[in-house]
Parts: sequence; structure tokens; C-alpha cells
Amino acid sequence: MDFRHLLTLLQHSKTATHLLQIYSYILKTSRNHDELIISKFILASSSISIDIARQFFHNSPVTPPLFAWNTMIKEYSKSPTPSESIKLYSHLQRTTDLQPDKFTYPFVLKSCGRCLLFAAGGSVHSEILKVGFDLDRFINNTLVRMYAAFGSIGFASQVFDEMTERDVVSWSSMIAAYLTCKYPLDALSVFLDMKQVNEKPNSVTLVSLLSVCSHLVNIKMGESIHSYILTNGIKLDVSLATALIEMYSTCGYIEKALLIFNSTSDKNLQSWTIMISGLAENGHGEQAISLFNEMEDLGFIPDAVLFSGILSACSHLGLVEMGQKYFDQMVNLYNIEPTMEHYGCMVDMFGRAGMIEEAYHVLKSMPMEPNAIVLRSFISAYKNYGSMITFDDNLVKLLLEIEPDLGSNYVLSANVSSVSGYWSEVDDVRDAMKGKGLKKVSGRSWLQDNRS
Repeated sequence: MDFRHLLTLLQHSKTATHLLQIYSYILKTSRNHDELIISKFILASSSISIDIARQFFHNSPVTPPLFAWNTMIKEYSKSPTPSESIKLYSHLQRTTDLQPDKFTYPFVLKSCGRCLLFAAGGSVHSEILKVGFDLDRFINNTLVRMYAAFGSIGFASQVFDEMTERDVVSWSSMIAAYLTCKYPLDALSVFLDMKQVNEKPNSVTLVSLLSVCSHLVNIKMGESIHSYILTNGIKLDVSLATALIEMYSTCGYIEKALLIFNSTSDKNLQSWTIMISGLAENGHGEQAISLFNEMEDLGFIPDAVLFSGILSACSHLGLVEMGQKYFDQMVNLYNIEPTMEHYGCMVDMFGRAGMIEEAYHVLKSMPMEPNAIVLRSFISAYKNYGSMITFDDNLVKLLLEIEPDLGSNYVLSANVSSVSGYWSEVDDVRDAMKGKGLKKVSGRSWLQDNRS
């Protein structure tokens, strides 16, 4: 088999079995000394089987060329084990005379961000400055995203501000960085600066901007972005369609969200999750459950977020048996470990149905300490329905420990004490409120009064 034929076989390899046959041939013919063969085999195999690529790489009788190192680092950065990318980078520096290049660093930085390894990321950044790659746009774009993953928006902003050359990816990365760090107004400000320099947004930018609208619950801005998408003929890929669905759902325009969802042929799990959760949160629990069942019939595997939405729908509809069924299905069929939110949905569901003993059982069986939301849910339910069981005073004490400065917690505590007949404790709670200078905040509405 000549060299060109071997390269053709590698390019057309689709399965691990085929790769192993070529691997065996390369060993028999001692072509594993050839740097080009090493690079081509790593390139072909890494995307099919990272294990075969790793075996070939580490068993190489010669030091693999930098291209092979970069390929392995890149594939690990996208894999479920991105830490291997960082280990390989460190191994490259310790055991070879090869120097990382501008293609090495972005994927190492990406892995540091995915693993939340701030010290390692900072060390790689220092190395980049030393070797003079600090002006590389691709590297800087990745640095912005890495620091955003760490929650270090100051460092991300500094890298962005010091960039001498920016492209649409740079602007999109900075907008996404502010969003990741919960600064939606700053993300919007960056977009306005982007417009000032006449940089046109791409679909990634628009996804981030729609997320800004969702965070700010700004329907006018969201509709303006939707209009821009339609006017400019931008393809509505699954990410962009999902962002539109989320924006309209969050802003309460559930019919528009459904219209986009139903007209999107290429849906992923996130699309279904956001649509089902949006229906549940907007009071359309029956539609949410129906859509969940349809999604399962199509073969999608629901995740923890999706079960939160469906359990919430069951709670608001009073569908206790169905809610219990979904919770059991989540744990036993899909092997999803319940989170605080899942337990909270179950406590709320039983509480709304007046099933205080069942709600208390869920509360006490939680493997973690309940948060203030779960505690308030149970205590409120007890206040309404709980005269048939003895109240657990420790729950009120825990709530006041978690949120000692919230006046409504003391009012709730006083109310439940009066229901239980502990009038002396009511006086104690009121004295505690006075001592802290707390008052119960009056109820308010976010509805705008348009009357003249």
C-alpha cells in the first residue's frame, strides 16, 4: 500500500474497527515513525475514538509533531474530560522541546474555563503574554470566554478593552460574558458600542441579545430583534429559535413562543425544555404535560431542568398522583438525582393539596437542608391545612436563621404559631420584629396602570 492510498483510507475512515485495521497496518510496516502519518492518523481517529487516538499517540516511538499534540488537546477540550487537555499541554511543555503555538492555546484556555481552573487559566494567560501571542484575536476571544466562565468579568473586560483588533466573535464573546456574569445591562451597552463601529451581529450575537431581553423581561427589544432576524433573512437555526421561544415565554407571550416552537423543524432537548417550562410557568400546565408526553414519544430523554418544569405544572394543577409518578420516573427510570428544586416542587404540590403529612415527609427525607423557599412553602401550607398534625418548631427557627432580616418570615412564623395555639410564641415573634426594626412589606403589583 503506497503512502497516498494510506492517506485516502484514513480520510474515509468512519468506524473504530476500520481505524484499528489501519493502526495494525501502520505498526507492521513501521510507518509509525513518519510524522505526517502520525498527524494524519491522530486527525482521523480523534474524532471517531479518542481512546484509539490516545493509544496511538502515547505509543509513538518518536515524539509526535506539534500538529498531533494540538489535535489531541483540541479533541479533549470538547470531550467530557477537558482536564486531559490541560494535562497534555503540561506534558508537552515538560517532556519535549516543542513550543506551543497560536493553535495550542485557545483549546487549553477553553479547557481551563470548562474545568473552572482559575489558577491554571491565569498561568496559561501569563505564558501567552511571555511568548507574544497577546495580540492574537482568536486567543483573546477565548480568554474573554474563559474569564467569564470563572465569573471574573473584570479580567474578561480588560482583555476585551486591550484588544487592538476585534471581530464579530470578539463582540459576541464580551456580550455573552456579561450575560454569564449576570450583567444584562452591560451586555446591552456592549451591543450599542458594537453598532457604533458598524459591526453586524451574527446569530450567536442575536442569541445573547435575546437572552438579555429575557433577563430584563423587555418584550419591545425582543420583538425588535425578531424583526431584524426576519428583515435580514437570517436563518432561524435551533439555537436562535430556542432563544426566541425563551424570550417570548419569559415575557408572557406564550402564544408567540408556541408559534415559533411549532414552526421549528429542528428541535433539540433545550427547545422542548424551554417550551414546556414556559407553558408551566405561564399557567398552561395541561399543555406542558401533553408536550412532555409528546417529547418522550419522540425519543428525547428528559433532564433535571425539564422535570422541574413538569413537576411545577403538576403542582399548580393539583395533579398529585401524576406529579408523584413523574418524580418516581425521574429517579428510577432516568436515574436523575433530585435537586432542591425538585424536592421543593413536591413539597409545594403536597402542600397545595392539603397533604401536610406527605409534604412533611418529603421535607424530612431531603438529603440537603431545605432552603428558605421550600421552608416558606411548607409553613404556608401548614398555616392553611395543618391543624391535624403537630408543627415542627425547628422549621421556623431554621427559616429565621437563613433569612433573619425578612419581615414576612416573622409574620408567617407568628401566623403558624397562632394556628398551633402557641400565643406566647406569637408575642415573642412580634417582639423580635420590633427589635430588628422589621415591617411586613405591603403587597405590590407590577402591572402598569394605563388609565388616564
